[in-house]
Amino acid sequence: MSDGSTIDLLELRKALDTDGYMVMRGVVPAPLAAEFAEFLLAEYERAEKFTGGGTYSGHLNCFPGERSRFFYDAIEQYGIVDAIDELRPNVSTEVRATLNFNLPGSVAQHYHMDGLYLEDFLVCNIAVVDTDLVNGAIDMLPGTQQQFYKFWQYALQRKYRLTTRLPMKAGDVLLRRSTVWHRGMPNRSATPRPMMSLTFGEKSAPVGDPFLVNDGKVEFTPNWFNTSRLGRLRERTFVSVPFSYSTYRFVTSLRGNKGYASF
Repeated sequence: MSDGSTIDLLELRKALDTDGYMVMRGVVPAPLAAEFAEFLLAEYERAEKFTGGGTYSGHLNCFPGERSRFFYDAIEQYGIVDAIDELRPNVSTEVRATLNFNLPGSVAQHYHMDGLYLEDFLVCNIAVVDTDLVNGAIDMLPGTQQQFYKFWQYALQRKYRLTTRLPMKAGDVLLRRSTVWHRGMPNRSATPRPMMSLTFGEKSAPVGDPFLVNDGKVEFTPNWFNTSRLGRLRERTFVSVPFSYSTYRFVTSLRGNKGYASF
């Protein structure tokens, strides 16, 4: 865990190799984060709403728009961008800006990694607001990035017992490998909880200025589940009987290597 403006590259490399992540405190000025949080809530209030697509389970994706550029500026000034370049000198560091919007009354997500195991990239999560056990601090499974796990292997080895919650203050940064297993957690507060993300080296990263996607405008989009009738049914089933999806993942993981080199 880092608390200073000078990043110890050896310490960071060790943390990413061992646990799969590292928390750095006070990277982004809290007043700027608070101002952005208010702006984002106002944007959500006037956004066109959709049914399903994460609205039942309570987790939405969001493109945070050009106004979120200051997050990148802050982590660059802190030295995180240079550290990423040094850690991954031969890997593309194209950036994608995104955000998790955790609605009040949400449920726990299933444990997962981001993307494919062979297409490892780095994720810089930034707390927009104080994030605790009430409003959905992220749940990490440290060390699970060290090898590829089929879901049945994860289940039989009870990797979920590694559960580690990471409360963060507004402006704190969680730098993690995309392949470490994690999940979003329930938001039991009365206010949506945003979590900013900047990915480095993700294959789906846009070409050009990452903050000018969608003409730089904020956009809320489905997360994991789609908005079709079948998608809505699947999401409702997951919310009502969460174990059903784990059973499905267990059975389907018995054949093939889904998530290793392809989906």
